[in-house]
Amino acid sequence: MKTIHLLFPGQGAQVVGMGRDLAEAIPACAQVFAEASDVLGIDLAKLCFEGPIEELTRSSNTQPAIFAMSVAARAALKALADEAGIEFAVAGAAGLSSGEWAALHEAGVVSFADALRILRARGTFMQEACDATPGGMLTIIGLAPEKCEELAAQTGLEVANYNSPLQTVLSGRLELVEPAAAVAKAAGAKRALPLRVAGAFHTSLMRPAADKLAAFLEGIEFHAPAIPVWSNVTGRVHDADVASIKRLMVEQVASSVRWAADFADMAASAHMDQGIELGPGTVLSGLARRMAVPVPCASIFDLASARETVKLLA
Repeated sequence: MKTIHLLFPGQGAQVVGMGRDLAEAIPACAQVFAEASDVLGIDLAKLCFEGPIEELTRSSNTQPAIFAMSVAARAALKALADEAGIEFAVAGAAGLSSGEWAALHEAGVVSFADALRILRARGTFMQEACDATPGGMLTIIGLAPEKCEELAAQTGLEVANYNSPLQTVLSGRLELVEPAAAVAKAAGAKRALPLRVAGAFHTSLMRPAADKLAAFLEGIEFHAPAIPVWSNVTGRVHDADVASIKRLMVEQVASSVRWAADFADMAASAHMDQGIELGPGTVLSGLARRMAVPVPCASIFDLASARETVKLLA
């Protein structure tokens, strides 16, 4: 029996049509979208399958939509593995930004319904912060994190994501993003790409959203994780104290995401030999190839990729 680690993408990975073929082919996946729609009181399935992209990209919609897609991909993994008589064990989980909530759900920390409600609220609070102060994000490729920290200080932006040794995301007020891209290219960056997001995530501009999320989480029941889950804030495994998990998940909204540290610690301390990304796109599996310690990482983002991934577990 193979042991795997599960990886969950965050906001920015959304695409119209995500999950449609999984839901059409696998009843368990269709059930995920149906239950999500019932919990939220909106037709989340239609939004994922048909868009429009403008509505899907709003944080209040994107975050629960990507979560539902990730859980559907997880259901596809189980259903197809069961069908093939293949057993596997999940040794740990991690998620990028909002994807960390999917990892916590995988570990039994929050229920499916509560995770949806949390992400709907988190996305709403973040969208309100975005509307109050227009912001943007800039992916810088080809410069070391230390150089990107210098660029952030120079341009008035903040480091939002440490994605890999040579990919860092800066974030801040919208009018600062384009000039920062020019500065990054002049400093030797191979690429400086604005992201398709609603605002300046993981910066001090999100502090109002973090404060609102803290109040919202007071009414949510958390449980100790059944498997290791890596924290975006610390780059290390969450401990079993639910109060600590809540605190870090609030702090995460306005803090840098230390994904490179998460992945490196997972690969080193958990003897990771196979990662599986669950959700739209292949961002995390792509980053896995660029880490200092690369680990094979497959992705389940549609029916074909689910079938190919299950073959790896045989």
